[in-house]
Amino acid sequence: MLSKTTVSRSPLKAVLALGLLASADAFSSPALAGECPADQVMEGALTSGETMPVGVTDDVLSAIDLSSKGDAFKGQMLRLRKLVVQPGGVVPWHSHEARPANILVLEGSITEYSSNCKVPVVHAAGDVIAEFGAFSHWWKNTADKPAVLYSADLLPPAADDQTM
Repeated sequence: MLSKTTVSRSPLKAVLALGLLASADAFSSPALAGECPADQVMEGALTSGETMPVGVTDDVLSAIDLSSKGDAFKGQMLRLRKLVVQPGGVVPWHSHEARPANILVLEGSITEYSSNCKVPVVHAAGDVIAEFGAFSHWWKNTADKPAVLYSADLLPPAADDQTM
């Protein structure tokens, strides 16, 4: 089940929330948990994964149309979303080549299955994950309580606003 809600909020609040998300990443110490072990990194380790969302809500808290910032930003949206992934729930296979994102795991934990890692990686509450570049992945909540994630991403013009 996938639900999507857009709530109109002040762009300033969205920028402040993104700043908080970015500063959490900037001031956190490097985490060993939540990263692919160096000896398990391999491009093409996984080539596909779950393709349908299961047990996840995806609520857009704020979206800013960046078109007014010039041609380079025409049609791009800066979004802040809250995802709640129920136990056994899935965020389906997707790419970050054209859609950079920062993810904050607020509550619970979530397991990532990535195209550039031979083993699943568990991200726990407090982890911040920068997602950008030539890789794809999917997530599954393998725990017994919901995982709450905040995602700040830049949605390219050609992308469907339903993109997870």
